[in-house]
Amino acid sequence: MNLAAGQMDRMYRRQRHIYDATRKFYLLGRDRLIADLQPDAGQTVLEIGCGTARNLICAARAYPKARCFGIDVSAAMLVTAHQSIAREGLSGQIAVAWADATSFDPAPLFAVAQFDRVFVSYALSMIPPWRDALLHAASLVAPGGSLHIVDFADCAGLPGWFRRALFAWLRAFSVAPRRDLPAALAQMATESGMRAVITPMFRGYAVQAMVSRGAG
Repeated sequence: MNLAAGQMDRMYRRQRHIYDATRKFYLLGRDRLIADLQPDAGQTVLEIGCGTARNLICAARAYPKARCFGIDVSAAMLVTAHQSIAREGLSGQIAVAWADATSFDPAPLFAVAQFDRVFVSYALSMIPPWRDALLHAASLVAPGGSLHIVDFADCAGLPGWFRRALFAWLRAFSVAPRRDLPAALAQMATESGMRAVITPMFRGYAVQAMVSRGAG
């Protein structure tokens, strides 16, 4: 287990029990991202940084004919994920596993090499080598598929006092908004031959993006 995994486990060993109840107030745009996935029947959906599996459960309910997968670097969070998936009766549709977002190979974990939909929800802001994670996520998108992202942005349209207070509070949880995420997404799309649609939300509080790969 790597250093990041140990840090996440220490942070979430207790927080995982109240994570979903508390994060719903400020992890904005997650349900909009899930609504945009729109996988066809039989297609595959992967969440990178799945945490408690809250998003995967919502996706499985919305798309009951899709196959859903998730990875996370925190073994503690995955304990809650497995419990939640089983409690909802979705163990046959959702599989989760421990993995490092920057380098994992999904084939031995899930017997799937690439996915029709890949999404990352408020996880890049918690991954120090986030650019590596972003590039790896894009590499896992199958031909004709798409990468969906939502995360904190620069809050440029919000009052300075709010922005300073928010960033200070997020630092307490090892969260660092990636202010250059839109530029990184645009550059990645150009270099990878993909198409990016990047949408600021809530006066810069968050950014949502969809990066699509051609059918080949």
